[in-house]
Amino acid sequence: MRWSQTLIPTMKEVPSDAEIPSHQLMLRAGLIRQLMAGAYTYLPLGYRAIRKAAEIVRQEMDKAGAVEIFMPALQPIELFERTGRKDAFGNVLINFPIRRRDHEIHMALGPTHEEVVTDLMSKLVNSYRQLPITVYQIQTKFRNEERPRFGVLRTSEFLMKDAYSFGTSLEQLNDAYTKMYDAYCRIYSRCGLEYIPVEAESGAIGGDASHEFMIPAENGEDSIVRCTACGYAANLERADTGRQQSALAGVDSSTEVKTVDTPGMGTMDAVAEFLKVETSQMIKTLIYLADDKPVGVLLRGDHEANEGKLRRALEAETLELADELTIEEVTGAPVGFAGPTSLKCKYIVDHDVAALVDAVAGANSLDQHLTGVNPGRDFAVEQTFDLRNAVDGDPCPRCEGTMEFVHGIEVGHVFKLGTKYSVSLDAEFLDEKEKRHPLVMGCYGIGVNRIIAGLAETCHDENGLIWPMSIAPYEVELIPLNVKDEVVMQEANRIYDELTSAGVEVLMDDREARPGFKFKDADLVGIPLRIVVGGKGLKDGIAEVKWRTGSDAERIPLADAASHVIGLVQAEKSRLASG
Repeated sequence: MRWSQTLIPTMKEVPSDAEIPSHQLMLRAGLIRQLMAGAYTYLPLGYRAIRKAAEIVRQEMDKAGAVEIFMPALQPIELFERTGRKDAFGNVLINFPIRRRDHEIHMALGPTHEEVVTDLMSKLVNSYRQLPITVYQIQTKFRNEERPRFGVLRTSEFLMKDAYSFGTSLEQLNDAYTKMYDAYCRIYSRCGLEYIPVEAESGAIGGDASHEFMIPAENGEDSIVRCTACGYAANLERADTGRQQSALAGVDSSTEVKTVDTPGMGTMDAVAEFLKVETSQMIKTLIYLADDKPVGVLLRGDHEANEGKLRRALEAETLELADELTIEEVTGAPVGFAGPTSLKCKYIVDHDVAALVDAVAGANSLDQHLTGVNPGRDFAVEQTFDLRNAVDGDPCPRCEGTMEFVHGIEVGHVFKLGTKYSVSLDAEFLDEKEKRHPLVMGCYGIGVNRIIAGLAETCHDENGLIWPMSIAPYEVELIPLNVKDEVVMQEANRIYDELTSAGVEVLMDDREARPGFKFKDADLVGIPLRIVVGGKGLKDGIAEVKWRTGSDAERIPLADAASHVIGLVQAEKSRLASG
């Protein structure tokens, strides 16, 4: 492709409304343009990269034994009502009524396709002999993102690969899950991405086990906890800590419990400042409704509750913070003054609370707190749990190491769904004894747009993008320095023809522009290999060949330039393909 015949609107200045490098560079390199908040047009370079990433995904899905289908983006709202996800998605679900003849039909734009594919399988799969099977598609998804930002990292319309496995048993699910997990690792390696698989919560998708695939990035919106010693990694919602139940440190304290007035001080920080103590010396008492029954949760004052851990510790299906009326019923006080010493409901205790001595806690009385409170002495503690979010420096749950925080961009997620959707949508199979059972499902998603944005966020320097060969819009950029010089163009066209005949993707910058201008655009666009023809090199009978990340150019005889570059391209593509 010749630059003059395509559309690459590069920008010299950083757009004022672009917050992070990937957004800035994708705009400046002419990959995308915004239509409205949360919706982008992919220009030729950007779309070529998207298609290459999608093709790598497709190849690895096929290799893993999945079969490709294509499902409608328009979905009947009834499917979401049957699975309960209409309410779970809330405002994120784009849904609307339309009129057809004399009646109204309520539809949704697919944020994902669990309901549609399960409904499909309920009609097509009848016998265990048809199982297991995994299907996938690469399809546009729609979600009402209330705060679209960071370019294509958070949008209302995006390209996603979603796959779904169906089987008869947990063993078949585990086999499909392992195949997808391994395929994801190959996909990200082939795309040239650094990635971390992390344990994760399933969220609105549902299910009982999942992993996210994260690109470590300073501007990533997700927090990852990882141990560099053993490789354990999890997102903040899922991360366990290696803490164990400790002895009740203050059980023999001689300090008396005292009631102190704390007028109007219903927050931890306000009480801590008033009493001249650290929040780490306080007991935070939160009241939740677990399966609609009130329960107290005791944490150290400087820690945050992890609702996933609470749900598992309480073995609860549903969990939410209690309303003000419930809080007053079980504590005898309004919000902000709850404490463990006289709660009228059961409670569970985090490991770190047991280590507190002479702590401060709510008095279960308006405008009052207690000092000198000791777990085990002033309120019963029979067992403690891991109930809080992990923090930097926590012990690893898998080894003797400690954990650290990094930020990441999520580019993929795999779930073990079990029978959540098949039960709701009557997707069943007959076993060998003619008995009916729900299909056992898994779900596996990749954000194709996010692969491109993640690369832009992490693979760049001060001059522009740095593409890996596997998904670069073009593999080679050919720069004739003076397009008005017939000899320069004769050599450039010859090299161009030899490369394209060998299957190498070439972008020739045939614009009438100064060499410096072309070099700046070349760095900005970030094509992996560059060939320069002209200037003093032409007189010496050589072309200059340079990697985007290289400091010096190779001087290659003009006659050998094309074959030399073909070898470099093939070697680099082979390296990435091998993982």
